[in-house]
Amino acid sequence: MPQLPAPQYPAEVRARLETDAKDIIARYPGARSALLPLLHLVQSEEGHVSRTGMAFCAEQLDLTTAEVTAVATFYTMYRRKPGGDYQVGVCTNTLCAVMGGDAIFDELKEHLGVGNDETTEDGKVTLEHIECNAACDFAPVVMVNWEFFDNQTPESAIRLVDDLREGRTVEPTRGAPLCTYKETARILAGFPDERPGAVAASGGAGHASLIGLRLARGETPQRVVRPRDGASGPAAPQPGSEHLSSHDAPQETSASDPSHPAAPTAEEGE
Repeated sequence: MPQLPAPQYPAEVRARLETDAKDIIARYPGARSALLPLLHLVQSEEGHVSRTGMAFCAEQLDLTTAEVTAVATFYTMYRRKPGGDYQVGVCTNTLCAVMGGDAIFDELKEHLGVGNDETTEDGKVTLEHIECNAACDFAPVVMVNWEFFDNQTPESAIRLVDDLREGRTVEPTRGAPLCTYKETARILAGFPDERPGAVAASGGAGHASLIGLRLARGETPQRVVRPRDGASGPAAPQPGSEHLSSHDAPQETSASDPSHPAAPTAEEGE
């Protein structure tokens, strides 16, 4: 059978993408190392990595389409089909699940009328369950276009997706201001976020994420419990507290498991 020609972008789109691709490729000593950001670039154009996008990447990097496809299908941050402006991911890994992530995911499926990896009819929200995103100290966590929304409940998650669909301003718990999926893809391709104040508003890990470091230094983290009543807004901290978390700061082993005390045994002390 004759080989079908590779799909092409319109001339003006291709010219713009080629300029951006040259910028990306120039960052690397070997051109093929630019494949990951180049896939984000084409995703920023269409909202997903299409056959046209993969063919473009292959041409720019002198790779086969099979090599590009192997990478695009391996990483979950590359969509293979059109999706919504906001990708809402609910962590259903172990800790988030037991803290309420499964309940949040089930409530959102019913509220939005979609299943996993499906998009609402208005094209605003794509819902998916995601694996651990290293924010267990703020479980359960919901991510929108890879920005964190910590300590969620079914009620707060429903308000979140309703605000997204209505175009109301939504602010992540920490990190950069929220933008659309296409805009996020361009930033992940390595281009600066040029929105006013976006860089200044970015933030790192919260106080609860630093508990391990403080323990290693011999410091004692303060104990904080966040209520699970679905109330919006931050919980009132206990006296002397310095961080908010969805569950207690680490305790001495003996405090939770008397059969395995943390202190040395009598034999060890002799």
